[in-house]
Order: sequence, then structure tokens, then C-alpha cells
Amino acid sequence: MTDRRLRALPAATWFKRSALSAASCAACIALSAASSAVLAQPAAQPPAAQATRAFDIAPGPLDLALNSLARSAGILLSFDPQLVQGRQSAGLRGSYTVEAGLRTLLAGAGLRAVAQPDGSFTLERAADEAAAAPPAASPAALPAVRARARRDPLVTEATDRYAAVATSTATRLALSPRETPQSVTVVTRARMDDFGLLSVNEVLANTTGVSVDVVETDRTYFNARGFDISNFQVDGVGMPFTNGDQLGDIDTALFDRVEVLRGANGLLSSTGNPAATVNYVRKRPTATFQASGGLTLGSWNKKRAEADVSGPLNQAGTLRGRGIVMGQRNDSFMDNYALSKHLVAGVLEADIAPRTVVTLGLTRQANRPEGTSWGGLPLNYADGSATDYPRSTAAAPRWSHWDNTDTTGFVELAHALGQGWNFKATASYRKLSADGELFSISGLLPDRSTGAGTESWTSTQVSDETQRLLDVSASGPFELAGRRHEAVLGFNAARVHNQASYQRGAGNGTALVAPGDWGSYAEPLWNGAIGSADFINRRQSIYALARLNLADPWKLLLGLNHTRMESEGLGFRAVPRVYEENETVPYVGTTFDLDARHSLYASYTKIVNPQTQVDASQSLLGPIKGSNLEAGAKGEWLDGELSGSFAVFRTEQNNLAEYAGFDTDGGFSYYRRIDATSTGYELELNGRLGPDWDLSAGYTQLRMEDANGDDARTFVPRRTLRLSARYRVPALPQLKLGATLRWQSDIHRINGTQTAADGSNIITRQPSYAVLGLMARYDFSPRLSAHLLINNVTDKKYLASLYWDQSLYGAGRNGQLTLNWKY
Repeated sequence: MTDRRLRALPAATWFKRSALSAASCAACIALSAASSAVLAQPAAQPPAAQATRAFDIAPGPLDLALNSLARSAGILLSFDPQLVQGRQSAGLRGSYTVEAGLRTLLAGAGLRAVAQPDGSFTLERAADEAAAAPPAASPAALPAVRARARRDPLVTEATDRYAAVATSTATRLALSPRETPQSVTVVTRARMDDFGLLSVNEVLANTTGVSVDVVETDRTYFNARGFDISNFQVDGVGMPFTNGDQLGDIDTALFDRVEVLRGANGLLSSTGNPAATVNYVRKRPTATFQASGGLTLGSWNKKRAEADVSGPLNQAGTLRGRGIVMGQRNDSFMDNYALSKHLVAGVLEADIAPRTVVTLGLTRQANRPEGTSWGGLPLNYADGSATDYPRSTAAAPRWSHWDNTDTTGFVELAHALGQGWNFKATASYRKLSADGELFSISGLLPDRSTGAGTESWTSTQVSDETQRLLDVSASGPFELAGRRHEAVLGFNAARVHNQASYQRGAGNGTALVAPGDWGSYAEPLWNGAIGSADFINRRQSIYALARLNLADPWKLLLGLNHTRMESEGLGFRAVPRVYEENETVPYVGTTFDLDARHSLYASYTKIVNPQTQVDASQSLLGPIKGSNLEAGAKGEWLDGELSGSFAVFRTEQNNLAEYAGFDTDGGFSYYRRIDATSTGYELELNGRLGPDWDLSAGYTQLRMEDANGDDARTFVPRRTLRLSARYRVPALPQLKLGATLRWQSDIHRINGTQTAADGSNIITRQPSYAVLGLMARYDFSPRLSAHLLINNVTDKKYLASLYWDQSLYGAGRNGQLTLNWKY
């Protein structure tokens, strides 16, 4: 039976020592917290350890091989991570007892597995290795301590790797990339640190197959395979977003990694677009004490400081905590715009029973921008020709702002049920508050010679979105027809309450002379028309998945999700926001191992998503219905350090909302319905090319057509390339050099709301372009390092988006220097 997957399962390590002086207590805590354990299911009894079992463990890092054996055999294996760090295993294939399998895996490593009376095993140095090792503290000199430390193999923090060993975004089973029947990219903590990816926007802009549309200073859309991404998760639990727009700038100081699953995710996301699912995975408390801090200075007066402290909070290590704080202030290449943001987060993790862990967390991020543009710069003159402003042109005066505060609290209960089954329940509360006084340039076209033709538009905006979420699931193995299979069962419920209001400013429609009046427009009196909206969206889902082991190389995944969606309340202009939908969507996937390193896969799923967009008459557009069909090949090389994939896909969306214009009288954007199909292929390579080379590279090519066979969503690039590479200089190991490259093909947009003076269509074009970044990092010591980044080295000027008929420019050449310290 082939099963190379690594799973984050509850683990426990018990240390029993005779009591001694309190002076020895600190040494005991450090020793016990440094230990890690792998527990696949309750510890087997000694006779079970003598039974012969079939193993098929691929070559690779020794710790991962040991993890796989422990999980397959159902034993408890305890070891100090330092013993196996950097060691490789030749793998294990064939029938062995547990003891024989451990001896084979450890051959040549200078280690041995020692059986314990309860059927568990511990790892220690072999006799010759132990003689050469420094003397260790005598067990009899340590006080009695019971410690429990978990070592999650999915965590990328401190691994210094660009490739992840497993993800769970697709199925909630921790599957390796090869075992996941969809395209998935994991942006690890090492990549985020190496290239200064401090925001979600920067992470996704450097992810295979993803494009980022910065439509204004503080609002962003993401798309993959041609469609907006509206599926977001935190720690694998879907956030009930209904739109793809992201207000504010989510900071990455919180996250261990960001997983991006491309294609539909109807099984776990319940609702959304068949574009991609973005899973933000939080940092968690660690079993040993660690601390880090960073100070950053950069272009446009950028100043940033952050600190991260984690470790045990009691002597036994059964209570652990983590605290993260961050503060940043920067101006911008755009006149008038500046941003201040602050983040504070705390997480507590407690072992309330030998197999039960409770986690509590609270996060608050506050963004306070100035000079916020509500929309962008006009893209064309009245005669239809393209505008070309200085990159620093202000799209808003300094008083314009859109403050955003994101507060999230969560509680999580994880319990090992036994026999390999695990239960998890998560409840979260999130409040997104926004308060702004905004300036916008109307969609009128300026005259080329005089600049006249644009008009002002101002409004206050106040909104509160309250999200409540509950997710309960159980997963584990079962036996059928003589084979071991796996299943996931779960329930998800979400309630989102939206409240919003606005008031127009005096003088709306005032004629402006472009561009001088845009950045100097005086703040108006807020005494114009008012409006409000108040509505509630609800969602309940039941989902189930079975991963069937049909044959040693062949796995079949069958899943089903039934979701009920409903909305009630009133939108702006007292337009009813009422709908009710019930949908059942399937998930089918399969993988087939050609050999120990190569696999074929295919998957199909559907998804449905309610829309909040309205047409010109303020009527809701109705839900999107989409599907995704994908097939490809995946491989692992260099002892599992390098992985690659090739995928072909066909993605369909019906009733898709596409921006059609802005109603200046009512002050709202309106959309039209389209049906669109995206077909294409992707190539991706992630991991370690050699001892000194790390690489993440991906290329995507697609075609998009509407129901008539014409090009659809032409503002989406048809070809994209993403590349991140890092090289450790062998002659000077303390020095790392790196580069990033983002390239996209040309895009264009036909203005659907206005025509040129001669009545012809207005077409805006952005030629293909590439943005190059360079990195250098020097480690003065294991604790202190300096990090230099230069972005947009060639100072390429380009439009950041053609999602709307207005846009901003991308940032020009800029740099930053960071001093990092860790303990």
C-alpha cells in the first residue's frame, strides 16, 4: 500500500525523571521542549510492533521517512529533531516488522530506535556516535516533568525551503503535492522572508497563475485562470466572502505560509468562483522558546518594525503562546498617498488532555491611509488616445482616506478520537470596519489640449461587516475490501451581516482641469444626499469525501457538498437583497503513480457563488455557477527536494458579473452578465535544485471566450511567468543572492460606457512587460542578518490594472534594507 503523505496529527512525548533541585528545572524544560513526536494513532501494543507490514516510503529527508513509518505502523516514535536534521533516507519498500523497518531507515545514520515497554520507540545515537557526542545531562539529574510537543510536518517556518511537503487546502487531508489532484502552490515562510513579501498582494503577485489587479490605492482584486478569486480560507476554514475585492492591505507577519489551490474548490469552500482558493495558514505557538525581530528602512520614507515571540508558558510545556506585533509607516511614489498600519496578534495553545488541544487566538490589523484614491486616473482623452501622466500624479487629495480595521477572534478544538481518527471544531468571529471620506475623478474623458473634462465626486463611506463562522469536521482511515482508505465528514455554517451608509459631499460634479485639480481639491461640506444598506447573508454546508485506495498506485477521491445560501435585507436605494439557493456539487479526483517519482492525475468539480453585484437597475445578478476540469502530471526528484507539475484545464463560469459602468446619480457601480470559458495549461517547478539553489517558477497560458466565441475579459493577461530564485554563494556561505521576475503578456480594455469624440470605441492597451527584483542577504551570525531588496530594477512604467476604465501605475524602482535578529 503506497501512502507517502505526511499529516499534522496530535503527538505526545512523555519524560519521566526523578526529582532534584529547582536549578535543574530550566535545563529539563529546554530538553523536553526540543523533543518532537509523531503519532499516527494510539500507540500499538508490543505484539503489534512485531507484525510484518508492507511499507512503501519514498527516498527523502530522514525525519519525513520516520514520520511516514510511524503513521503507517500506528506507533509512537519520539526523537530530538537535531538528531535527524539534514540526514537523508534511501526509503523503505517491502514487508518488514516495525523494528526491522526502523533499522533499515536508520542504516548509516549513526542512530538506533529503542523499543519501550508500552510499544513506543525512541531514537538515540548509536554506541559509536554517542561516544563522540558531547556529554548529555544525566536522566537521574532531571526533575519529574511531563512535556508534550507537536511537530507539524506542514509547517514551513524554520525549514528554509521553497517547497512544502504537504497541503490540506483541497481535501482537508494532508496530501503531498503529488497526491493532490489539482494544481497547488505553497508560498513558504522562506520565500516571504527572502523577497520581502510583506503583504498578501505581494505574495499573490509572485504566485504561479495568479494576477493582481490594483484598481485603486486601497482596493485589490485577484484572479486565476481568468476569473476573480473569491475563495479565501484561514487555517483551511473558508471565510464567507462573496466578492473577490480585498479592502486594505493584509500583512503577512501572521502567516507561516500561503497555499494557493487553482481551479474550483467546491468541496470545502462551498461557494466561490472556479478560479482558485487562497488559504492563509497562521503561525502557531512553538514547543521551544524562540524570538525574532526586524527593522526596515526603505524608499519613500518607509519605516517598519516587527517582533515575534513564541514558546512554552508553563514548566510542563502544556501551555504555549505566541505574540506578534508590527508597525509600518510609508509614503508613496504617488503624490499625497501615505499608509500607516499596525498589527497585534496573540495565540494560546493548551493541552487540556493527552489527546486534546484547545487553541485561542485574537488578531487586529488597522490600516490608516491618506490620499486614498476612490478609483484611478482616466485612461483616455476625449479623442480616444491614451493618457500618459507622470507616475507620481495624485489621483486624490491628502484628506481623502479609507480607514480599515480587521479584528478576528477564533477558538479551535482538536481531539484525537483514536484509531487514526481526528476531530476538529473551529469557531471564529471577524469584524471588518471601514470609515472613509473619499474623492473620485468621474469617468468623463479629459480634453487633450486643455485637460478639462473631468468632474469631482466625493462621498463619505461607513461600513461594518460582521462574520460568524463554525466548522466541524472529522477525518480518519477505514478498512474496506482488505484495503485502508480515508474519509472526511464536516459541517460548516456562516453568517455575514453587512451595514453601510454614505453621504455625498457638496459640489459634486465640479469641473476640474486635469491633472492639477485632482490632488488639490478642497475637502467639501458633507451635506449631500445620504443612503444606507443593511442585509444578512447566511450559508450552511455539509460535505463528505472518501479517498479510496483502489490499488497500490491508484487513488480515487469522491466528494459531495450540499450548500444552502440565503440573503435578506435591503441594499442602497432600499433595493431588496433577497435570495435563497440550494446547491449540491460533486468533487471527483484521481491520482495514479507511474513509479516512485511520477504521477498522473485528473479532477472535476462544480461550484456556485451568490453575487452582490447589481445591474444598471440595481437588481442582483443572481449566483454564478461554474465548473473546473483538470488533468496533468506531477513529479518529485532529488530525494523529494524538488517537485514539478504540468496541468491542462478547462474552467467555465455562467452568469459572471463584468464591470459595465458607474451610476453617478446613485453612486454605485453596475455590472452585466456574461458566460465565459477559460482553457489553458500551466507548468510549475518548486524546490531545491542543489545544495545551494532554490527555485520557484511557473508559467500559465490560457484562452478566454464568451458564449459567442469572442475574447472575454481581455484585461486578464493570457500568458504569465513567475520566477523566484535564491543562490547561496559556496565561497561565502553567509551570503545569499536572489531574483524575482514577473512577466505578463499584453492586455487591453474596450470602454463599454463611453466613446471617443468621433463615435469610435475607446480601447486602452497595456503592452507586455516584466518587473525584475534583486535580493542580497548576509548572515553576520546565526542570530543577526542584513537583507537588501531592490524592486523594479529597470524602473519599468506600467498600468497596474485594466480591470476598470480607470487605473493607477505600478511602483517604480524602490528598495529597502532590513536588519533581522532571532533567538
